[in-house]
Amino acid sequence: MKVMARFGAGNSLLRWATVAVALLIAAPARSTDLADAVAKIKSSIVAVGTVQPARQPSAQFLATGFVVGQGSHAITNAHGLPDLLDPQTKETLAIFIGRGKQIESRPATKLAIDPIHDLALLKFEGTPLPPVRLGESKALREGQEVAFTGFPLGVVLGLFPVTHTGIISAISPIAIPAAEAGLLDGSTLKRLRQEPYDVFQLDATAYPGNSGSPLYEPRTGRVVGVINKVFVQESKEAALEKPSGITYAIPIRHAQALLKRAGVPGP
Repeated sequence: MKVMARFGAGNSLLRWATVAVALLIAAPARSTDLADAVAKIKSSIVAVGTVQPARQPSAQFLATGFVVGQGSHAITNAHGLPDLLDPQTKETLAIFIGRGKQIESRPATKLAIDPIHDLALLKFEGTPLPPVRLGESKALREGQEVAFTGFPLGVVLGLFPVTHTGIISAISPIAIPAAEAGLLDGSTLKRLRQEPYDVFQLDATAYPGNSGSPLYEPRTGRVVGVINKVFVQESKEAALEKPSGITYAIPIRHAQALLKRAGVPGP
C-alpha cells in the first residue's frame, strides 16, 4: 500500500508539472500571436477626417478606420463623419496613412452608410492598401480574448497606432429599456423600435478617437467587430447620470452586409 501511495503521489506531481509546462509554453505563444497580429493589422489601419487647406492644422481627425475589400475601401463609424463639407473652404473628406509625422492624406468619399448599425463605407484614392481579414462574429463567446488597434490621440501628435486588449465581457442588446419611460431619450426609443441586434461589451478601455477601430482575434488577426464609443453608449447608458466608460463593438457581420450591398468584393 505504501508503494502504491508513493506511486499515486508521483503521478499527481507529474500531472501538475505537465500542466505548469503547458501554461508556460502557452503564454509566450499567445503573446507571439498577438504581436504578429498587431504587426500585420497596423498596415490596414487608417485615420479618418477632413482636410481644409486654410485651417491650422489643415487635417482634422474624426475617427479610426480599417481597409477592406480589394484595398481601396475603409470601414468606420458613421457618427464620426461630417454631414456636410464646406465647399467654400475646399474642405474634403480624407483618410490619413503613414507613421509618426510622415502623414499622407488621400481624398475619400462616402460610398454607403448604415445608420442603424452606425457604419460607413468609404472609398479612397491612390494605391490600394493591405485589407484586413474579416472573421465570423456569430462564433464569438463571452470571455473570449480580443484586441483593437486605432488612434485614440488622433493625428495632431502623429500617427501612432495604439493596441488595447481585453475580453468580451458580455453580448447584449444595443438598447436596454429603462425602468421608467421618462428616463429614455429619443435616440434610445428610436433604436428600441428598430430591429434589435446584439453588441459586444468589452472590458478594455477605448477613447473617442478609437471609434471605427477593428476588433480582432489575437490568435488569428481576423476582424470580428467595429469599436463604437459613442453611438452604442448613448443607447445602453442613456439612463445613467455618469456613463460607465465601458467599450462596445458592433459585430462585423453588419459591416459585411454593408460591403455586400455596396457591391464591394472581398480580398
